[in-house]
Amino acid sequence: MREYVLSVKVNNNIGVLARIGGLFSRRCFSIKSLNSAETEEENISRLTIVVAADIRSLEQIKNQLMKLYDVHEVRILDDAVTREHILIRAGKTSEDRHKIIEIANLYRAKPVDVGADSIMLELTGEPVKIDSFIDLLKPFGIIKMVRSGITALERD
Repeated sequence: MREYVLSVKVNNNIGVLARIGGLFSRRCFSIKSLNSAETEEENISRLTIVVAADIRSLEQIKNQLMKLYDVHEVRILDDAVTREHILIRAGKTSEDRHKIIEIANLYRAKPVDVGADSIMLELTGEPVKIDSFIDLLKPFGIIKMVRSGITALERD
């Protein structure tokens, strides 16, 4: 099984996301990441969905999505720019904070909030970069974090 990134253009209507989620649930497909936002077209949203599947299941997912009324287009993105955004608060002491800032500088992460002993950082990049950043911060104690999920656009 491998991970695939799907780009799904849908009408920006109430319940569309619930119907898509229900489709995945009924068919026992697992969503690894889901991101949804409006596009350059009025009333159209793009969902970026990451699934772990074999090629047969992937084709079934694509076909089932295309049967939904509000779905305009489903693309499997092979050659795409992928990015993810993270907000992360880490640190237990003020000494930790200084070491965390050094790591943040290496990754070009931006401090967005400073507490007495911890610091909150934001970082945008490829998922591999985000994973590496998290691994380096673990020894300092991750207090809270949130990841946006993958966003992607195909290359020209």
